[in-house]
Amino acid sequence: MRARKAVIPAAGLGTRFLPATKAQPKEMLPLVDKPAMQYIVEEAVTAALDDLLIVTGRGKRSLEDHFDRDDQLEAILASTSKDDLLEAIRAPAQLARVHYVRQGQALGLGHAVGCARQHVGGEPFAVLLGDDVLGDNGQLLERMVELCGATERTVVAVMEFDDDQLHKYGVIAGDPDPSDPDVYHVTDMVEKPGPANAPSNLCIIGRYVLTPDIFDHIDAARPGQGGEIQLTDAMRTQAHEKPIRAIRYSGPRYDVGSKADWLRATVRLAVDRPDLGPEFRAFLRDMVRSW
Repeated sequence: MRARKAVIPAAGLGTRFLPATKAQPKEMLPLVDKPAMQYIVEEAVTAALDDLLIVTGRGKRSLEDHFDRDDQLEAILASTSKDDLLEAIRAPAQLARVHYVRQGQALGLGHAVGCARQHVGGEPFAVLLGDDVLGDNGQLLERMVELCGATERTVVAVMEFDDDQLHKYGVIAGDPDPSDPDVYHVTDMVEKPGPANAPSNLCIIGRYVLTPDIFDHIDAARPGQGGEIQLTDAMRTQAHEKPIRAIRYSGPRYDVGSKADWLRATVRLAVDRPDLGPEFRAFLRDMVRSW
């Protein structure tokens, strides 16, 4: 069965962006003129995942408002013939069917995904982390969905990282697929091992296509530090039963939960925009020359 649904965990507090996130969710911070969350939703829709569940927490109401209609604002824009802006604010509400569930306690990514069990049911589904913005127009996610459908195994996205980054991510162990060197048969994974204990330099990034048995493994997972339930632990159990799959990704990726990467993503997206790029590139050249 091909995955049709996607889950987007968005209950985090966004403390790395305080004070900007004191009164707004980090997922609503703009990349140029669109919030990061909209890029994530658009990626899911591009991969034909049009039934979305956003896992939220307290203070996230603006997420729901963004993907809803605003009749008053639409009427004002229509009356002043600002058709381009009218189309832009209508677009989020027309992207997909968006549902919401609250994660009452911040008990880790595994717990957040577990909150989706009733909505997902017995189907495979994608998980997209809102901190990871990919610049490949949904190609990786679409490929992951197809591979999960073909193998009936969970699929994770991985990237190669330098040794000094291996303490930040889950790292996989496994062997390349004989027919495709970018696909791996994953037999184990280690959460944030550091270079001395890492089984490879292939780190899990924020894209998953999970088979529905993941929920039983989440329920059986033991809470770790801070009482959190890790999604990696549940997937590790899956991999021990029978190898799951990983696809190596080498395209553009921005961790917009990091200030530095958020700035990089904003600059990259602005430079690539036909309406902003030429003027902005000229500004950047002048700025660099003045240093």
